Amino acid sequence: MDIGIDLGTSNIIITTDKKGIIINEPTVIAYNKRTERVVAVGTEAYRMEGRAPEHIAVVHPLQDGVISDDILTQALIREFISAAAGPAIIKPRVVVCVPSLITEVEKRAILDAASGTGSRRVQLIRKPLAALLGAGMHINRPEGHMVVDIGGGTTDVAVVSMNGIVAARSVKIAGDRMDRSVIRYVQNKYQLLLGKKSAEELKMELCDLYDPADDVCRTVKGRNLSRGLPDQCDLSQTELLEAIEDDITAITDTIRRVLEETPPELVGDIYHNGVLFTGGGACLGGLEKYFRRTLGVPCHIAKDPLTCVARGTARAFRYKGVLQDGFERPESYEIPVES
Repeated sequence: MDIGIDLGTSNIIITTDKKGIIINEPTVIAYNKRTERVVAVGTEAYRMEGRAPEHIAVVHPLQDGVISDDILTQALIREFISAAAGPAIIKPRVVVCVPSLITEVEKRAILDAASGTGSRRVQLIRKPLAALLGAGMHINRPEGHMVVDIGGGTTDVAVVSMNGIVAARSVKIAGDRMDRSVIRYVQNKYQLLLGKKSAEELKMELCDLYDPADDVCRTVKGRNLSRGLPDQCDLSQTELLEAIEDDITAITDTIRRVLEETPPELVGDIYHNGVLFTGGGACLGGLEKYFRRTLGVPCHIAKDPLTCVARGTARAFRYKGVLQDGFERPESYEIPVES
């Protein structure tokens, strides 16, 4: 069995080329600090966040696209691979999706975590290539395709041509950073402390990047910082945009820098083909129109942007012999597993 893993900061998505997406759950693990045993992973662990007793730790083992806890990440991947592969006689081959500008240290941490699950072979593919494969693009042609993947921990921007990455940048500004910006804004303006879940839901339901309105509001509930009691306030679309404006501007600047580093011929292709947006951040209201106005080029949101990268990861084994990045020199990424 060949298994593709999109190991995101917010969600882990596991796919196979034949069955498609078989697991899509939050990248969260809960363990008992007294017994040091795993209590729950994924959705079940996510439901415990903020509600578990003191001896149950609910942990996000990835922060800003980087593994912050090797042991818990390995335990999380092991649980999901076991659920995906079942009682398989032959150990699966695994390909893991990673940010475009991952360091060697970060790469080794991911390989160690995935290989510790008993996989037969572990390989990596870069997110921009996986995103374009998942969107059904023909990346083997000598023409430029630009992809912007706004995930939970990182935003990856890249231009791809002839199976390789021509220019790329990766910034640790994405969905989680925007959630923190919303929490900080409401805290400073209304003296109201929101939870992470509440901030994320507010961002996805209320956001309009293109044409925010003052009269479109949502009621948010939290704890009043001065009184310590439950309280609520109304937040408008304009206020929400003000909260995350710096983050959106940083992503826009990153896209512009990548375009500046791209050869003119490929920039012409991008003007024709447009910019493809994937990841959870692509679901923000008005995003397509906002970037079309800001960049002056056509912009498109991938079909089912949340799972686009995962679908491409599953298809990666078909292109193992031709991809110039991600699968280049695969023998240097493989970790042999003793029989």
